[in-house]
Amino acid sequence: MQRRTPGATVVAMPVDTVPEAVRNKALTAGAFAWLEGLPALVEALEQEWSLTVGRSYADGTEAFVAEALLADGSEAALKLIVPRPGEAARREITALRLTGGVGCVELLRDDVTRSALLLERLGPSMVELSLPMARRHELLCDAATSVWRSAPDADLPTGAEKARRLADFIPLAWEDLGRPCSERAVADAVACAERRVAAHDDERAVLVHGDVHQWNALRAGAGFKLVDPDGWLAERELDLGVLMREDPLELLQGDPRERASWLAARTGLDADAIWEWGSVERVSNGLLCAQIDLQPVGREMLAAADHICGA
Repeated sequence: MQRRTPGATVVAMPVDTVPEAVRNKALTAGAFAWLEGLPALVEALEQEWSLTVGRSYADGTEAFVAEALLADGSEAALKLIVPRPGEAARREITALRLTGGVGCVELLRDDVTRSALLLERLGPSMVELSLPMARRHELLCDAATSVWRSAPDADLPTGAEKARRLADFIPLAWEDLGRPCSERAVADAVACAERRVAAHDDERAVLVHGDVHQWNALRAGAGFKLVDPDGWLAERELDLGVLMREDPLELLQGDPRERASWLAARTGLDADAIWEWGSVERVSNGLLCAQIDLQPVGREMLAAADHICGA
């Protein structure tokens, strides 16, 4: 999950700062050597890829991202992903190659062994543009739809694998963090994850982004492109479940199921599956945000989970 604010001007400089959330992610993953070696890695890639790396984006959570200029003067972005279990860099590179710049940001160059990606430079995020939630949801549904495609031979994990991982992660993280939400919310999320495991169908699975939200949607010409794909082969509802965790404070008002129904009607998908993925996403991502001290969003997601479960 990347939450960052794009800049406009590249000024040549060494790596100046690593966002606190990225640092915390690296420390949680045991990537101490990566943090220490980051300046040297940037310098090496500048030479090998003929780049001038400028200021870093301040709001990253899972990668160091900085502005870059290519030798021909064109703008780009350098992304260095925190190394951790799950082959995040390989999966993102695979997803970006499959989309080929349609729906997702264009991949210009990559080095999977160093978790390094060179990407086209996009414009501001939906958050910066202050789009109302209803309009954002329309645009995000359209962006997700443009990513979905059949990719049966892609070397990517399945939605069932994601659901299993989260079913294991949620109770362990909940205990480690001192039970920051209700036991009822945790039980509901785990039960929903188990149902999504059972519902997985390889024949129906497509390439999905995995983290479709307003921070990951950046202006590209007259429209938007998604960045930071997780890369799963899954039911399409997985992507829309992410929208059931975002804007959590709004879920405290009225009937939260109305959002799932609207998303289903917009895309022609199953509202119950969207709802269940949303339950999993709210709790798992709320706990993840708490782990890396990304607040208040983590607390808000968990508060929404408690409210919805009647805790």
